[in-house]
Amino acid sequence: SFLHYFRHDTSAAPSDLCVEPLSSSVPAIPNPFPELCSPSKSPVLISSLPPPSSDKHLIKVYGEDSHSRSVWVSPEATAREVCQMLVQTAHCSDQENWALLEVHPALGLERCLEDHEVVLEVQSSWSLKGDTKLVFCKNYAKYEFFRKPMLFFPESMISDSADVNKGLTSSELIQNLLKSGTCPEIQGFLHVKEPSRKAWKKVYFFLRRSGLYCSTKGSSKEPRHLQYVADVKDLNVYTVVNSRKLYGAPADFTFCIKPSRNPVRTQDLKILCAENEQTRTCWTSSFRLFKLSKLAPRSLERPTNSTDGKVSSLHTILVAMDFSGKAGGRVIQNPTEAQSAEREEGQAWRRREALRCSLPNLSSGTRPSSIHKTQQWFHGGVSRKDAQRLIEKQGLVDGMFLIRDSQQHAQCFVLSLCYKLKTKHYLVIPCEEGGRKYYTMDDGLTLFVDLLQLVEFHQINKGILPVCLKHPCVCVAL
Repeated sequence: SFLHYFRHDTSAAPSDLCVEPLSSSVPAIPNPFPELCSPSKSPVLISSLPPPSSDKHLIKVYGEDSHSRSVWVSPEATAREVCQMLVQTAHCSDQENWALLEVHPALGLERCLEDHEVVLEVQSSWSLKGDTKLVFCKNYAKYEFFRKPMLFFPESMISDSADVNKGLTSSELIQNLLKSGTCPEIQGFLHVKEPSRKAWKKVYFFLRRSGLYCSTKGSSKEPRHLQYVADVKDLNVYTVVNSRKLYGAPADFTFCIKPSRNPVRTQDLKILCAENEQTRTCWTSSFRLFKLSKLAPRSLERPTNSTDGKVSSLHTILVAMDFSGKAGGRVIQNPTEAQSAEREEGQAWRRREALRCSLPNLSSGTRPSSIHKTQQWFHGGVSRKDAQRLIEKQGLVDGMFLIRDSQQHAQCFVLSLCYKLKTKHYLVIPCEEGGRKYYTMDDGLTLFVDLLQLVEFHQINKGILPVCLKHPCVCVAL
């Protein structure tokens, strides 16, 4: 039997944009680039000319290649609306998981703007002389904790401070948070940078609905030992980049909190450092959830596309199908049968590729080895550190990947893959068999004629990897 995978969209496709030219006193001239104009009545307008209405404001948005684009926005334009317009004008291949990042290079601070945040209000707290900027990029982790909450909230860090929820598991507590705004308590040790000093101190913190607290005596929860730190509703949480060099942090897993309406000044930053990435992710995600739950319970819901309740993000589901009969295809519902069919299809795939590559009329140049250079997941000669930084910036979710040139081994490549909040690196080695060039990651057990074939195979088969390839790291030029 043959197994095929069909992709099913669980949401409606985005509606087509209606474009209208700007009104002007001069005769109308056909617009050769209509895709650079924004839809009618949109709060966002992309153009080199000022809009006719005087309430528009010009902002600059950067891509990850350091190039920028000027965008005219209305005073009430949200981060989500700006992202939607940039997705259209940059001709992105997909419209899912895009975000605006607020970046403060000199301070090493970054944070992802929430969909509902008004962009001009965010910029109003910036210093006019600073180097702060907005960056348009992928962020796969933006909604990831809605799908896999327990990956972000380890049980050891969760307790319940409300009597009504006694007896619930940590998973049930998180589900309560997402559905009704009920907040579990997050607790644990963090290193905190002491004000005006280079020293760091280990302190036990508690994050509750009423605010952030620290204990003055070990991990004691007694009221007389708790010290109030800040109100969650008025805080923004940032990830700190290069924290060891900038702040002398004891580890790389640093983040900071600051009042949302105050200008970004070093003296206003509360810089905290966790022991590992999972702990940092738990704290930063918790701050987001607590803040959203205080604004409104509905803020915790993912955006919907229409009244049918379908999520606007396009989810892809792989369904096992059997086309061996004459009556058309059927969905394989038995998990054991699906696994067996998957193994058979994998073996058949290897046989077909081996036969195709061994045909006498096909040369090794039929599919050039440089085909990977045209793929969005290939990032050329970026370093190991930059690859890890890019994956971290676009969200540490399982299956995020990129391929890059190896800096230590000539003619080799490296597959960088995220799994369980960590980036793993796999060496892709060229080899020859029967006078033909192949690539392998398992010492020649599985051979691929090029990197594109390697990626396509591992998108439906784990092979030696801990998880299938799912989300390519993408850098879009604006």
